[in-house]
Amino acid sequence: MNWLMQLGWRHWVVALAVVAFLGWAIELQSEKEIALKFGEPWEDMRQRSSAAIGPTIPGHFAFSIPKSDARLRFIDPQYGFITPLARFFTINFNSDGLISGIRMSPQIEPLLLDDALNVVLDLQEQWRKGGWMPNRAGDFPSFADTPQWRAQLREVNKGGTAYWLAGDKYQVMLMVNRFRDYKRPTEERYLITLGLSKSRGVK
Repeated sequence: MNWLMQLGWRHWVVALAVVAFLGWAIELQSEKEIALKFGEPWEDMRQRSSAAIGPTIPGHFAFSIPKSDARLRFIDPQYGFITPLARFFTINFNSDGLISGIRMSPQIEPLLLDDALNVVLDLQEQWRKGGWMPNRAGDFPSFADTPQWRAQLREVNKGGTAYWLAGDKYQVMLMVNRFRDYKRPTEERYLITLGLSKSRGVK
């Protein structure tokens, strides 16, 4: 009898694990992404991406915004990377309808400091593994989880900025700043800004 009861509990544990895994898989599948290459036609990006986004305006320099929260999957054989889901996400296009730049906040709400640091450190690690290099590091050192960085980020008028270069192809600016979250007035919350463009002189 005890053996049967133990077997029953084991079946329950397995069943709960399967349900949790299926829920996780469904959630991942439901997360939308914008998958793009710099300089490619806008319609190529639209066809590849699972997040909906409007068409370009022929003959104009402008930007468009995905119609849902979406992560960025930046496509490059060496320098590609993936961000968390973003709510603020703008993609620039030039007068020829080609993708020319990105500005986004890789989060869907203001984050606690620990969570904000996790996001920027993961992005920096992806860049480092892909061969990106810190740029202007003497004045703008890369983010790190240190007491000095935490103290600087907590100062409302300071925050932090880091720059990275992908050879002579791309450049990125990464910023973190305190944010007054009126939904959580007693908590320290932070916004991350990521700006991605071609390196100067790159066509």
